[in-house]
Amino acid sequence: MSEQPERRATRGQWVGRFAGPLAAALIYGVPSGLHTLPGLGDRPAAAAAVAAWMAIWWFTEAVPMAWTAVLPVALFPLLGVFDTTHPVVAVGRATLPFLDPYIFLFMGGMALGAAMEQWGLHRRIALLIMRAVGTGPERLLFGMLAATAAVSLWISNTATAVMMVPIGMALLSQLRAAEGRPLHHFGAALMLAVAYGSNIGGIGTKIGSPTNSVFAGVVSRRLGSDVGFVEYMIAALPFVLIFLPLTWAVLWRGARQDKMGPGQGGDVIAQELAELGPITPGERTVGLVFFTAAMLWIFGDLLRAVLAPWVALAFNGFKLGGKHYEAAVAMLGALTLILMGRLSLAALRRVPWDTLLLLGGGFALAAGIEASGLASWLTTRLSELESLPGLVQHGVVATATILLSAIASNTATTNVMLNVLPATRPLLAVSTFAASCDFALPAGTPPNAIVFGSGVVRLPVMMRTGILLDVLAALVLMVYGATWVQWVLP
Repeated sequence: MSEQPERRATRGQWVGRFAGPLAAALIYGVPSGLHTLPGLGDRPAAAAAVAAWMAIWWFTEAVPMAWTAVLPVALFPLLGVFDTTHPVVAVGRATLPFLDPYIFLFMGGMALGAAMEQWGLHRRIALLIMRAVGTGPERLLFGMLAATAAVSLWISNTATAVMMVPIGMALLSQLRAAEGRPLHHFGAALMLAVAYGSNIGGIGTKIGSPTNSVFAGVVSRRLGSDVGFVEYMIAALPFVLIFLPLTWAVLWRGARQDKMGPGQGGDVIAQELAELGPITPGERTVGLVFFTAAMLWIFGDLLRAVLAPWVALAFNGFKLGGKHYEAAVAMLGALTLILMGRLSLAALRRVPWDTLLLLGGGFALAAGIEASGLASWLTTRLSELESLPGLVQHGVVATATILLSAIASNTATTNVMLNVLPATRPLLAVSTFAASCDFALPAGTPPNAIVFGSGVVRLPVMMRTGILLDVLAALVLMVYGATWVQWVLP
């Protein structure tokens, strides 16, 4: 692979590099109510200063996001955020969140996804779903959307988009040849289905997107409760199933303007499947291990009840929580594939490991905000939001998160929003879902950028389609959060 020239920093990045530490210095140095909270000293101001610095650097991408994530390790002990005068203890408390079980859950999940990619199993699954849905224009569009979302439930949305774009381009090429015209409307809708399916599908499981692991970790730290794998799916998956048909309807509204005849996409799907050949032993092994892991997650509460006494006996009374169990399943699945030779080091090198630092930084930020007393101060300041009707609360949170994720990555948005919102599971969940629901701009999510880079989708088309979906997402999440999420995640 040829080396790419280093990209020069933009003006916005340079502004962010100076604005972050400047904002932190002003918050920490200028006297305010954060310095006078009874019994807390300057600790809330110190935590707020670090949070502002991290937020600015994350939103402007002033430095690599993983670099920003490790700021708490240096700054929290230095500024005395934790209630201890012992430097080693302070560094330990700032570092411990980087070893949170949810990080190991996501690590194992990424490794399992890498194995699926290595053997092409994810591609076979997507093609089989598309063939099952059908090859008429409207069915082909929905098949692309559904297949992309189904894969994105289990592997990263970026990897899903990278895999599905060539399939979409091949389908579009054959359809253009059959119709004898460029199919601008259908082509744009087909490629947008890849971006939007990747974003929406990633919402549905705890390992589908880093934002979901951030949510689970923040809930564990702020509320002291675990969100189980099945519990999360019960809360999130119905939104995916509701929003996919709405997304298809919006995309088909534009695609049908090309007035296509019966499509020829079936030939491309058949050709792609033929090139994959019969299912290989590697695919079977990876599929079996992944299926076993999924079943162990789904029936985790029952199995954990059986294992917990034995774990406590073996490890000096250790309490086996849901997050420990789920992380162990993920890591054991990945280790099994490595030992069986079904997960190579080359495949593991392609995994974005810096995402784990980003997750750890979000958890460390949450720990500092909680320990410093800043969380209590924020809760009193945001009490007016909690006094609003439930429908309005969820609408405000969903809208604010979607708008913020349009200019910042969804993981950075979630890291910031979940640490300042009132500590209620429904509001935190709605914000997490909303962070993956910016559809209007290429910068909103990596799949948006990947699809935009294909050259098939023009920016005005993405913006027109995406803004409508952004509004629909905010409205759906407003009602969905105040009803379903409020019920299943009280």
